[in-house]
Amino acid sequence: MDHSECQPWLTQWWATGMSACGMRVRASAAATYARRMLIIGIILFGMLVGAAAQLILGRGGKGIDWTMAFVAGLVGSFVGGLLSSLIAGDGLELRPSGIIGSIVGAVIVTAIWRWSATRRKVG
Repeated sequence: MDHSECQPWLTQWWATGMSACGMRVRASAAATYARRMLIIGIILFGMLVGAAAQLILGRGGKGIDWTMAFVAGLVGSFVGGLLSSLIAGDGLELRPSGIIGSIVGAVIVTAIWRWSATRRKVG
């Protein structure tokens, strides 16, 4: 099979790793680096939002539980940020509505986590 007609498409489809003709395309080093930095940025943002949720609800004399901050931040950011961005009509771009929704979602997840932890201790 001659893939010469596919050459213009190779650069357009680098993000998916497939060309229009179904040929496998290797992602560039810059694209790989950008994906890794995006994942690290999402994790750090989630941890900061989770820590903010704990500070909003009060720490109860303890330090920040980073495991709870990580989980609540990522789950709360995904659910709260996504829902508030879509409701506000902002789409999936980074907007204030998504950031506020992320914090509200993380506060709700943290409150549920603490409530279930106290129920387990009592029961």
